[in-house]
Amino acid sequence: MVDESLGGCTYDHIKRFEYKKATMKDVDELVRTRIIVLRAANKLSDDVDMSLVEKESYAYYRYALKTGEHIAYLVYDNGKFIGAGGVSFYQVMPTYHNPTGKKAYIMNMYTNPEYRRQGIAYHTLDLLIKDARKQGISQIALEASYTD
Repeated sequence: MVDESLGGCTYDHIKRFEYKKATMKDVDELVRTRIIVLRAANKLSDDVDMSLVEKESYAYYRYALKTGEHIAYLVYDNGKFIGAGGVSFYQVMPTYHNPTGKKAYIMNMYTNPEYRRQGIAYHTLDLLIKDARKQGISQIALEASYTD
C-alpha cells in the first residue's frame, strides 16, 4: 500500500532503514557526513583540503547538540551509512506572524546515490519538521542543491 504522506513510498519500504537521531556520541560520524555532503554539493574532489571545515564542524556539532540548537538524523541500511539530515534552530526579532522569533533551517540533507528515489530524504525531512514543530517552530527554511 502506498501512503502519499510518505512521498509515495510504502511504510514497509521506509521502515527497513534505521533512522537514528544523533547524540553527542555521533559527532565524529556527523562531521564525516558533513564533509561528504559538502563535497557532493560543491563537486569537490577528495584532494580538496577540508581540514578547517572539519575542525569547525566538529566544534559546531559539539556545541549545538549539547544546547539543542541542532538536531540531526543519520540513516543506515544494515549498519551502512546511506543518508543524513539536520535542522538548526535560531532566533530572529519577533514579528506579528512569528511572535517568538524562533526559526529553523533544514540542512545537510543527503542520500547515498545508490539509495535515492526510495523516500529516504523525504522521511528524514519529515522527522526534522516534526522535531521543529515540537519546539513550537512554524517557520522552517530549506535550501536545496541538486547533485547527481
